[in-house]
Amino acid sequence: MQTARRRPPAPAALLTAAALVAVTGLTGCAAEPDPGVITVLNSATDIEHAQEQEFYDRCARRIGVKVRQISVPADQVAAKALRMASSHSLTDILDLDGSELPQFAATGGLVPLKEAGVAVTGMSAAAGTLGSYQGTQYGIARSVNSLALFYNADVLREAGVEPPTTWAELKATAKKLTRGSRYGMAFSATPNADGVYQFLPFFWSAGGDESRLDDGKGAPALRLWKDLVDQKSASGAVVTWNQQDIAEQFIGGRAAMMVNGPWNVPVLNEHKDLNWAVAPIPVPEAGRPPVPPIGGTVMTVPRTGDEDRQRTAAKIINCLNERRNQVDWGESRNNVPTRTSAAAEYTAKNPKLAAFAEEVETARSRTDRVGERWPVVSDALASAFQSVLTGRAGPEAALAQAQAQATADE
Repeated sequence: MQTARRRPPAPAALLTAAALVAVTGLTGCAAEPDPGVITVLNSATDIEHAQEQEFYDRCARRIGVKVRQISVPADQVAAKALRMASSHSLTDILDLDGSELPQFAATGGLVPLKEAGVAVTGMSAAAGTLGSYQGTQYGIARSVNSLALFYNADVLREAGVEPPTTWAELKATAKKLTRGSRYGMAFSATPNADGVYQFLPFFWSAGGDESRLDDGKGAPALRLWKDLVDQKSASGAVVTWNQQDIAEQFIGGRAAMMVNGPWNVPVLNEHKDLNWAVAPIPVPEAGRPPVPPIGGTVMTVPRTGDEDRQRTAAKIINCLNERRNQVDWGESRNNVPTRTSAAAEYTAKNPKLAAFAEEVETARSRTDRVGERWPVVSDALASAFQSVLTGRAGPEAALAQAQAQATADE
């Protein structure tokens, strides 16, 4: 997963962003950067680093430079950016989780893509929301991920049911598929980014608004989750299961369906006897499109003060986002390319994952409406579904409390 699940503590990220704007572009005693090497800070650790380098080299050779990656674990990118900025050695490209971008862009520490010379035409609207802040695009994603409904095709066929498309069908199908130690449905409801990411498709598809949690429109989504647990079609342990946990439940035959993302495809493919398939996430009523969150990392150009290097960085980013490179990158990550022509080609070549490409058309960024306030809103949403699933509050009361929590500092 392209860090869709992970979010560092808000104060650290905000501190980093503030420090970036304070120190980027200033001169200092740091060594002069090599004019023939463009540097990148990202979270591409282990095998991802080698995959990334292949694509960077592909573009760097054309431009006549080299690219050097500095890769750290995803939850350390923000802190690493702060340290590098304070020593005037920030990289030419900063690869951020999409949910972090507003916290950096709000301070002026990033160059708007248009100003930097990065082309954004031909990209999906949903991908644009992932890299934008207050109407200006500061980051661009080469591919994105979302959530869909994975199901065991053999189990559904034996039960004589089709993948559910509506909430009513979801409840009925999950109940029918629940047998012995196998639950019909699995989802993550942990009180963190994992659980919130999983709740959003239901909350948003119901008409929920993260900027007005207490308007009543999101309450049916909480009621749906509670009904699934109460009718024992989903385990009460969902309040402790993260997205990896529910994948393990699904692989082990203890869940017939699960909400999850394409980052699980490699491990699912390791189990040759598991006949899995993917469908869009069920919606409240037939005919309404699902509205899942869009996740991934976005490439940004920090305002370092060196316009020549910024232009070269933009050329690298433009090359990486060409159709062929996006298709190849999407296939390597099981993610949907953001260029519409590349997404169409990817879908034709990977029909088993077509549901993700379909959902990206109506997906949106978690920070689209609340910007840098997202970490606080996310925590409030997590408190709401935890309260409902553990029986401490009803849906309306839980969301009223969530709104108070999300706006306590305003």
